[in-house]
Amino acid sequence: MDVKQSSCGAAVAAELPWKTRLVVHLGSFALDASRLSHRILRFVRILEPKSPPSSKPINGVSSSDIAVDPSSNLWFHLYLPSSSSTTTLLPLLIYFHGGGFLSSAANSKTYDLFCRNLAAHLQVTVASVNYRLAPNHRYPSQYDDGFATLKFIDAHNYAVLPSNIDLNRCFLAGDSSGGNIAHYVAVRYGRHEFEKLNIIGLVEIQPFFGGEERSESELRLSRAPFLNVKRTDWMWRLFLPIGSDRNHEAVSGGDVSAAVKFPATLVVIGGGDPLQDWQRRYVEGLKKSGKEVKLIEYPNAIHGFYIFPELPQLWYLIAEVGDFIQSQSARNA
Repeated sequence: MDVKQSSCGAAVAAELPWKTRLVVHLGSFALDASRLSHRILRFVRILEPKSPPSSKPINGVSSSDIAVDPSSNLWFHLYLPSSSSTTTLLPLLIYFHGGGFLSSAANSKTYDLFCRNLAAHLQVTVASVNYRLAPNHRYPSQYDDGFATLKFIDAHNYAVLPSNIDLNRCFLAGDSSGGNIAHYVAVRYGRHEFEKLNIIGLVEIQPFFGGEERSESELRLSRAPFLNVKRTDWMWRLFLPIGSDRNHEAVSGGDVSAAVKFPATLVVIGGGDPLQDWQRRYVEGLKKSGKEVKLIEYPNAIHGFYIFPELPQLWYLIAEVGDFIQSQSARNA
């Protein structure tokens, strides 16, 4: 049984291009090294390449940093497509990066490229939130930072944002742990009254959910690229309040009350992702609560496929997100 489980994960990795496999191996090594001590984790964060703001367009997109709360180093990286007319209203996509709540940043080269691709190809403005990281800042710090960003944008709006952003067409989005954050920020949004900010859609890219039990996909894909149960257990342990187990509400996605205003949701799942069973449970939970949800599955996609421009699933994803933004915008026109 163990051999079969291991071979499934290895088979997924073997289908990747050599360049992707190399990055995956290096990333997996960095994750396992980080598990040894917090000092190594901090060192890995420092080593991660960063991209500075660029007033001169790169790949058709300019960027700038906007401070939300300097005391907690909360800010977001704003991406604006340079080809857009100053009179054409653009949707705003508020993005939360992944990294297991422990690593990466809004201005890391990996997410800088991804957000530039979103802004350029979808003709949207992207606000990539640089939230605080665990274990120095545990639950619910990341959710607090996300919600604080929404309130900041609502309060300051065009004093800090370009005048051609349409605050009536806003979307939340995130990948992996960022998808987890985006979900809980959406729940908080539904319980609060905003003056101008109108969230009409939520994009969940391989959201980071789990539980105490081991799902079939976690066992079957025990050697899948990037994630396995040892690494995800470590991430949850450093993120959750000390003494909590994986029965904590933050891990499962919780129950979204039918009474809570919740945006239409697009969920993206990969067939090579060990977390896919938990993501399907999340979809079913939203449906049972009467929420509108669309599921897209890429059978051969690994966890984190969207950071690799050489993988075709990235471009399928961007097209699907574009269709989702257009359909939701039309419905809310």
